[in-house]
Amino acid sequence: MPGPWGAALYECRITHVRTVPLRHTFEHRGYLWLVDLDHLPRLPRPLRPLARFRAADHPGAPGAGLRGNLDAYLRGHGVDLDGGRVLMLTQARSFGHVFNPLTVYWCHDRAGRPVCTVAEVHNTYGGDHRYLLLPDHRGRARTAKEFYVSPFFPVDGEYRMTLPEPGDRLDLTVGLERTGGREFTATVHGVRAPASALGLLRAVLRHPFSTLAVSAHIRYQGIRLLLRGLPVQPRAGHVRPVRPRRGRHPLGLLRFGRPRSRREVHQP
Repeated sequence: MPGPWGAALYECRITHVRTVPLRHTFEHRGYLWLVDLDHLPRLPRPLRPLARFRAADHPGAPGAGLRGNLDAYLRGHGVDLDGGRVLMLTQARSFGHVFNPLTVYWCHDRAGRPVCTVAEVHNTYGGDHRYLLLPDHRGRARTAKEFYVSPFFPVDGEYRMTLPEPGDRLDLTVGLERTGGREFTATVHGVRAPASALGLLRAVLRHPFSTLAVSAHIRYQGIRLLLRGLPVQPRAGHVRPVRPRRGRHPLGLLRFGRPRSRREVHQP
């Protein structure tokens, strides 16, 4: 990994395109981190509020660590990396806030060979779900949709993902196929820069409060779709709230980012 922190930053353009039953497109910009789970960046103390990598912001037991939780998930699916390298693409917690619609893990064995890819999805209700993928040499994989994400799509259909391991460029695609064909496509495109104090400060100045901007933008687009008459799909049976929360709304409009209390648990 390049740079003094052994990590990379990708300034990204993220595009969402919905085609059915109405066409709706939006784009936003931000930055993502690519980090080695065994060698997370150690930022100088003054910069730590800008980037924290916490196990509590991802599925699993907070005390087990990011690597420990991922290994436990993989073992539960019959995969043992034997200490091989794992690269994680994600947003870091910044200014006390984080929201990651998609986190991707590229998993290798001890010899450095690719073993699998894990796509971790978070919704605006505090729920999360992981998909274990076995991509081809181009990073392409297919998996059934199992988790409620957008309030305007039911839990059905199939994801077709193209998630090649990033290099100088980052190019990811996630498409949702339903009976009528491709109904939704999200793309992420970015260019790599070494993670450093100067690089991080530049990214933060270009995209201030990036994690909050992502969650706010998603909710804003949801309001636009609601006003255009798109019906909200029920989510009963797909997530179970651990405790009651105030301000319930079909779009989760009062929920910004991952709560500090226990997450909602996915019910497959």
